[in-house]
Amino acid sequence: MRTIVGSVLTAVGCRRLHYAPNGRHGVDTLRRRTIDVVYVDYEMPVMNGLEFIQSVRGLEEPVCLTPIIMLTGHSDLKRLTAARDLGVNEFLSKPVTASSILRRLEAVILRPRPFVRLDGYFGPDRRRGARAGFRGPWRRVTDAHDVVEL
Repeated sequence: MRTIVGSVLTAVGCRRLHYAPNGRHGVDTLRRRTIDVVYVDYEMPVMNGLEFIQSVRGLEEPVCLTPIIMLTGHSDLKRLTAARDLGVNEFLSKPVTASSILRRLEAVILRPRPFVRLDGYFGPDRRRGARAGFRGPWRRVTDAHDVVEL
């Protein structure tokens, strides 16, 4: 997978690619180098993709803000939700295509979501845009509606 993703990125002009043999080495690389975007596999030796995301989001700024795109052959809701809840930016289901690799890269570069820090969560805002027919500032049923906006 590293070779496929790297070949696609090289073909579109990315010149400084770093390959890590496992998740722990990837986290160490992020601590030492400025990395713009990370493609990480769900299944990796030493540290899996979920552990990798959790480790990166626990680092100090600006490293913890690094966009993470997760590749997975396991696109079941349980795994996707677990990664989302740890702060992954985008998903890429296997088998991948050059187009899908670049669409996810485009998403994190051209349409970045703001990061939020809440009790039990740090990562990109999981809400993806306004909903049709939505009126007002409230986004959740539990929002306090007794506040008056001026």
